[in-house]
Amino acid sequence: MHKFEEKTTATQPIYDGRIIQVRVDDVVLPNGASSKRELVKHPGAVAVIAVTDEGKIVLVEQYRKAMEKALVEIPAGKLEQGEAPLATAMRELEEETGYICEDMKLLYSFYTSPGFADEIIYLYEATGLTKKEDKADLDEDEFVDLLEVTLEEAWELIQEQRIHDAKTILAMQYLQLKK
Repeated sequence: MHKFEEKTTATQPIYDGRIIQVRVDDVVLPNGASSKRELVKHPGAVAVIAVTDEGKIVLVEQYRKAMEKALVEIPAGKLEQGEAPLATAMRELEEETGYICEDMKLLYSFYTSPGFADEIIYLYEATGLTKKEDKADLDEDEFVDLLEVTLEEAWELIQEQRIHDAKTILAMQYLQLKK
């Protein structure tokens, strides 16, 4: 047990949705006081850094309701029940972009917002890309445009706040450091 660990004494489910669950936990703090924690439970996700042989970064643009705007992002998606992160990464790359790859390597994983959510993202790098289809095989509620940009163009998209999410900015920083 960690010296700062909080002991859960009760859990109240608030919402059980298709993607997330929300609950409130009553906890005992390390000093013995009581508190409440509002938590979002998430199955986890993958994100894929994919660069073509021509040095173009494969990105997708899609509308994000929570921000009420379209964002340009690296291909990503949530883990399905019982699906390994590697399989999810391969599936999402192909579904969102039409690309398949020869190799998919896990770079690292990270928590997106550990103050209130348990979502973890597994960040992969895909190499040996081949365009399988002219069109991506999207879910019925998914609408994306495919973009292929240089790293310099990606930095411009960050400045314009068209790339405005942590996983994609982290991916661009990874590519910059790798350069």
